[in-house]
Amino acid sequence: MAAGYPVSGAPALATEFILTFSCRDSLGIVQSVAGFLLSQECYIVDIKQFGDKASGEFFMRVHFTSREESDAGLLRERFGPVAGEWGMQWRLEPRSRRQRILVMVSKYDHCLNDLLVRVRDGDLPVEIAAVVSNHPDAAGLAEWHGVPFHRIPVSPDTKPEAEARLLELVDAYGVELVVLARYMQVLSDDLTRKLDGRAINIHHSFLPSFKGAKPYHQAYERGVKTVGATAHYVNSELDEGPIISQQVIEVDHTYLPEDLVRVGKDAECRALTNAVRWHAEGRVILSGNRTVVLR
Repeated sequence: MAAGYPVSGAPALATEFILTFSCRDSLGIVQSVAGFLLSQECYIVDIKQFGDKASGEFFMRVHFTSREESDAGLLRERFGPVAGEWGMQWRLEPRSRRQRILVMVSKYDHCLNDLLVRVRDGDLPVEIAAVVSNHPDAAGLAEWHGVPFHRIPVSPDTKPEAEARLLELVDAYGVELVVLARYMQVLSDDLTRKLDGRAINIHHSFLPSFKGAKPYHQAYERGVKTVGATAHYVNSELDEGPIISQQVIEVDHTYLPEDLVRVGKDAECRALTNAVRWHAEGRVILSGNRTVVLR
C-alpha cells in the first residue's frame, strides 16, 4: 500500500520511520493517517492494524519512508494535530533507532547470554547499556561483551536503597527498557509503578503451579507434557503482567529433570528475545492488562 506514489514507481528510500498508535475505533482513521503521510511525501512500506470489537479500540503500526531526509521531531510536530483529532496514544521514531536497555540477572545467565550475543550480532534493535545483578556471577560475561556491570546486593533491609540505586542507573544510562532476564528478586510496588510499560520479565509457564527454586524438577514429578515460558510487562501482580510473548515445547516421559531444565532455558530465551524485539520495534501496544502485538 503506497501513499502518494504509483506502485510501479516507489521512491528511492531515504529516512525510515515507525508510527505506532492506539485510539477509539472510528471511521476515517486510516484515511486520515494515509492522508497525512501523503501530504509529507512519505511512502508506506508496511502497515499492520487491528480493531478490537470487544474494547472498541483501534491499533496501528505504520512503517514508512520519506522522499527526502526528514527529522523525526518535525514529523512529530506536524502529526500532532492528527493525533489530537483522534485522541491517539502514539509514538513516531526513526526505524534505525536502537533503544537503550538495562538487563537485570541473578545467577542463571542463559537469557542474558542470548541477549548479549544477539545484540553483538546485530539481531536485536537495542543497545545494552548496562547489566545489573544482585550476585557477582555474570560480571565476566558482561565484561567480555564490553558492557558495564553493576552489582547491587539486595536484602529485606536494603531493598529500598537497592531499588533507588537501580533507578539512578536507569537515569544515568538513559535506559528506556529494563529487562529482567531471570532476576530472582521481587520488585516493590513503588518500583513497578515507576517502570510501568518499561520493564519486561521472563519466567517459566508452569505458574501458578510449581513455584519455588526447582520448578522443572516438580514438573518432572508430575509428568508434564509441555514446557514453556512467558515474557510479560512487569506490574504489581508479580508474574501476572500483560503478556507479550510465550513459547511452548512438547516433552514426554523420556525427559529427565535436567532435560526439562535444558528445554525450559531454550523456551525462556526465545520468549524473552521475541518480547524485547517486538517492544523495540514498536509492535507492542498495551491495552489494559492485555497487549496487542502487531507482528
